[in-house]
Amino acid sequence: MEKKQLSIVIFITILLLSIVFPATTYEAAETEAMTSKMHQKHVTELSKFELPKSLKRFSYDSGLSFEYPEAVRGIYLTGHSAGGSRFEKLVDFVDSTELNAMVIDIKDDDGYLTYKVEEGSPYEDMDQNYIKDPRKVLEVLEEKGIYPIARIVVFKDSVLAKKRPDLSFTKNGKVWSNNKGESFVSPFQEEVWEHNLGIAKLAAELGFKEIQFDYVRFPEGFEKRDKELSYDLGNYKDSELDDVKKRVASVTDFVKYAREELDYYDVDVSVDIFGYAATIEETPGIGQNFSKISDNVDVISSMIYPSHWTSYFGIQMPDKEPYKLITEYSKVENEVLGKLDNKPTSRPWLQDFEAPWLYSGATKQYGKAEVEAQIKALNENGINEFLLWNSGNSYTENVDYTPVD
Repeated sequence: MEKKQLSIVIFITILLLSIVFPATTYEAAETEAMTSKMHQKHVTELSKFELPKSLKRFSYDSGLSFEYPEAVRGIYLTGHSAGGSRFEKLVDFVDSTELNAMVIDIKDDDGYLTYKVEEGSPYEDMDQNYIKDPRKVLEVLEEKGIYPIARIVVFKDSVLAKKRPDLSFTKNGKVWSNNKGESFVSPFQEEVWEHNLGIAKLAAELGFKEIQFDYVRFPEGFEKRDKELSYDLGNYKDSELDDVKKRVASVTDFVKYAREELDYYDVDVSVDIFGYAATIEETPGIGQNFSKISDNVDVISSMIYPSHWTSYFGIQMPDKEPYKLITEYSKVENEVLGKLDNKPTSRPWLQDFEAPWLYSGATKQYGKAEVEAQIKALNENGINEFLLWNSGNSYTENVDYTPVD
């Protein structure tokens, strides 16, 4: 703790004591021992006074200073983009628009850290040199006033699965992969939790102000293959919950634990979640309960790309009607979040890419009109924050990012 901060704490403590306990009380206390009953009374009196948040929690100081924007409006960057020649161009792009934030891969979709860690680190054999100097990247963002968010892909992790099959899902003695060749590690395993939280803490120490967890779930369609896969249930082995509830419990417990573990670092915690999870009680296979996850985060980021919905909300081809899709989704989300005592900030992921896999002919193009339509739909429903996804980090030019400002 810095000397100045300690001095402030001591001063306020003495001031509060002088208010609660007059001088005569202290004179008496000098001549006789305080009884346990008196001590409890003093503790009760002191608990009535609220110290400023900055004094109640002595948090980690990275040495960098970032202000939370009035409304976060950001883009996604891979480790390659953040550490390569495109970084300067993307910074200029954000700096010249109403955008104000960047989500940067710190642990990517394969399970690699995107920068080199110190020698002897437990992550030393899982790192890549995509971002040669992450601290310098953050210093640039600090100078430009761009809010930094560290993306950490959690349970989709081919790297850890290959290294530790016992933490993964196996079939016939081999690590299982989906049809994309991706492997997952198990949300039931608390060792996996700690693996990812260690990375999150490294990101906070670098200076990131928010940790965004992605792939906080089981593999898609897990309910159809859970009996054919081998895996350890960990502490959930003796649970009386059914299989669906066990999966929901493990995912929710991880999110809750992560937020508690990161409290010292004074960072916000956000989670990416499937948009359709808000429309049902809980997802049967992947273990996401929208309400329970939302209740344990600072920010919830639904992935509501129109291309990722089938004929939902009575819309036959959502990819062709971005405004209508986002409008209908927003109504549902507002209703769900409105029932929570600890409502998080809503910051959905929006689509800034094409989806050719949906079409046999010409593909619906996403440009200025389509991006603005999604933002407008959010704004009209009281949702003012958003993130733009483009896997290649190529974003539409000349967009009005505050169409209903």
